[in-house]
Amino acid sequence: MAAGPCSPVSRGRVARAMASACSSLGGGEAERPRPRPFLIGVSGGTASGKSTVCEKIMELLGQNEVDHHQRKLIILSQDRFYKVLTAEQKAKALKGQYNFDHPGAFDNDLMHTTLKNIVEGKTVEVPTYDFVTHSRLAETTVVYPADVVLFEGILVFYNQDIRDMFHLRLFVDTDSDVRLSRRVLRDMKRGRDLEQILTQYTTFVKPAFEEFCLPTKKYADVIIPRGVDNMVAINLIVQHIQDILNGDICKWQRGATNGHGRLYKRTFPEQAESSAVLAAGKRSHLESSSRPH
Repeated sequence: MAAGPCSPVSRGRVARAMASACSSLGGGEAERPRPRPFLIGVSGGTASGKSTVCEKIMELLGQNEVDHHQRKLIILSQDRFYKVLTAEQKAKALKGQYNFDHPGAFDNDLMHTTLKNIVEGKTVEVPTYDFVTHSRLAETTVVYPADVVLFEGILVFYNQDIRDMFHLRLFVDTDSDVRLSRRVLRDMKRGRDLEQILTQYTTFVKPAFEEFCLPTKKYADVIIPRGVDNMVAINLIVQHIQDILNGDICKWQRGATNGHGRLYKRTFPEQAESSAVLAAGKRSHLESSSRPH
């Protein structure tokens, strides 16, 4: 079988994810006034392009100019859920000696509760984290109910309780040299010292990626090599989301199998054709956070 735009994770896994989504979305014949949100997890290493992929999806769906109260799709970052640091931890963070890439750096209980409320269609308040002072601010951001939620972060698949909440899991797979070069340029623009950047990368970032993030790649339903540069894969994902927004995802699932229970291949648009099939939708998303690491 010829290689497709995404890594050869079995189509059956994607099909099962979509079938599960139909159940969560009320996939019977009777329409529901407000389906439960379709939750998509987007993981990958530092500077792999997770936020950029999410933003490109928003752009292609025509969702980046819609008022928050009329949103159909939102982006939420795991970075908003960093734990409140002690004075000692904050002092280390200011010196680049705190490991923000470790699972213990995140408030998983708050993250799980927030995502649970989002999946139940509730309006929620999410934390605001200041990466300059390494503090959780008193102000929060209100997130209104949406049809589709993109939740991105380096360890969104690490915790099983959180991982199991996703209807679809994406992993942005980018070469480690590319990720390092992006990180160096990004952090230097923030005024950080090159030596500190490289020390933090070799001490915390790279080992944590190999120990905690990379092993979760096996949980992905779709792997996106090269991130946003892989427009064929991006368009594949966009078409799935467009189906969800149009209410067609369950019809597609019911009509996608032949008499032997095998999935027909679904044709996704090439890059040049994508604008013709992507109807302008409603959107609102949270501003992408400035990474602390």
